[in-house]
Amino acid sequence: MTNSTATPTDLDVTLERHRTELTGYCYRMLGSSFEAEDAVQDTMVRAWRSYEKFEGRSSLRSWLYRIATNVCLDMLTAGNKRARPMDLSESTPLAQAALSPRPDNTWLEPMPDARVLPTTEDPAEAAVAKESVRLAFMAALQQLPAKQRAVLILREVLAWKASEVAELLDTSVASVNSALQRARATLAERAQHGADAVVSDPLDEDQQKLLDRYVAAFEGYDMTALTALLHEDAIMTMPPFDLWLTGHDDITGFMTTLGSACAGSRLLPVQVNGLPGFAQYKPDPEKGGFTPWAVQVLEISDGRITGFHCFLDTQRWFPLFGLPLHLESEADQVEEGA
Repeated sequence: MTNSTATPTDLDVTLERHRTELTGYCYRMLGSSFEAEDAVQDTMVRAWRSYEKFEGRSSLRSWLYRIATNVCLDMLTAGNKRARPMDLSESTPLAQAALSPRPDNTWLEPMPDARVLPTTEDPAEAAVAKESVRLAFMAALQQLPAKQRAVLILREVLAWKASEVAELLDTSVASVNSALQRARATLAERAQHGADAVVSDPLDEDQQKLLDRYVAAFEGYDMTALTALLHEDAIMTMPPFDLWLTGHDDITGFMTTLGSACAGSRLLPVQVNGLPGFAQYKPDPEKGGFTPWAVQVLEISDGRITGFHCFLDTQRWFPLFGLPLHLESEADQVEEGA
């Protein structure tokens, strides 16, 4: 069948099959949830418009990746590198803590697993995919020049052959291998906070118990219990604020001072960036019930929480995760059911 015989419906269905993996690719390239989805939409539109010119010399998947790569490279020409707070400044002692926001396009953004991780029955493939969207690896990718970033993702995450990457980028195999070597060297030089996070898929029994204890400690706002779960060098971040704290004493100290309004919060589990996470709702004194406050992403190593990352722009994040923008209190639920 030639391309011209494909119906619009057939083409839509065919292109949509690739949306999740393309979103994952664009997200790794751009570090932004929303820019990634925009890039994939642009890719789909370009593919639709030029489908009749697609000659089938490569697979449709390769052709879509070529378009997506060009879209991402165009978006990256401004040179913006998404970052985490610890990539930009030193940690702040609690006594000097101040909440200073930076623009949205400064920050590496969270992403629901379901939007970027295609389903696969291969456990090893699934593990690599999850590791490649974790915050530490995503932050490391942002340190690379755009084309090195593309080469590393295509070769090491998606397991493309050097010849396939060379064809996609209109370059030589030698150039691809050189770019990959430079990218690996750059990542090896940079110690990444959170790179030692170890999370089983699915969570093993000890990790699940740790999360259960974390939920009980956080919802009960029990700082003694929370301290026992945090590594002594644990890190807390709160984009869009550039403040970041190190150590369980400063983290729990912040939570009982500047962060005291979070007492009485409720946590709902979410799958985010290949890591366990929670949607945090804090009490709403005006409307009752609970209002969105943060998407929390947790990094775990050696039976302790080593990273505690709170993304606070809830009007953007909660709809992305399909989360409600209000939770009723248990009392209200009982009253409604009466």
